[in-house]
Amino acid sequence: MRLFDAIINANHRALSGDQTAGIHLGDYAAELPVVAMTCIDPRLNRLFPGVLGLTAESFIWLRNAGNIITDPLSSMTRSLALACAVKGGREIAIIGHTDCAITRTSIAELIEKFRVIGVDRTQLPLNLTEYFGVFSSERQNVIQSVDYVRRSPLISPRVPVQGLMVDTATGNLEWVVNGYDAVGKGAASFFTQMPEIGDTSGSLGERMGEFKFPDVKIGETAAKPAVVSAPSVPLPPPPNPPAPKKPIPVPPPIHMKHGL
Repeated sequence: MRLFDAIINANHRALSGDQTAGIHLGDYAAELPVVAMTCIDPRLNRLFPGVLGLTAESFIWLRNAGNIITDPLSSMTRSLALACAVKGGREIAIIGHTDCAITRTSIAELIEKFRVIGVDRTQLPLNLTEYFGVFSSERQNVIQSVDYVRRSPLISPRVPVQGLMVDTATGNLEWVVNGYDAVGKGAASFFTQMPEIGDTSGSLGERMGEFKFPDVKIGETAAKPAVVSAPSVPLPPPPNPPAPKKPIPVPPPIHMKHGL
């Protein structure tokens, strides 16, 4: 039995009243931790990671409004990729939930909600549906997000990408997309398909292998200030240091008098 086979089985058994339902995590050490992306809805706080039968140590939790992914190279896909590459995530789960507020919010209502908090329509992108990833079906949103992640060149084809729905009232899990069916079937990388302008001698991915890149840590360039070379002209001599100031005398202590 694979990890999410066991998770779904244990979840449904627990909801049916089985007090012994659970997962022996030691049996799935090679498939942990799980990287899960959910919505920011506060109702989910009490459900995860327990609804999956996982411990906090075996669960990497990423969240955004509506558990939306808009592109195979979006910022959320980047976070999923780093969670796998840097934090060792073995499986990805995109988890939608019932009664999502985004499905109840029209574009007109969204514009009005922004106006109420002081953001005018002219300050918003022209295509709000595309920018915010507004959707009308929680299930379809999960399916689309899984598809974007699966087609991302940043995600290893060896990493299963699961799609689930959780009932916010009961904690019931529904397996919407079985990620094991697509393992090893990763799409061709976007980077290997992008031709370089004026060069037809090979794919960009092939040519990128010929370059040498500096070995810097993520965020290192942002954390360190830029080094500015010394000016070529001589600097003027420093001004004479100011005369030391005389110390300010400490006032005598105030003695409290009792009575008038």
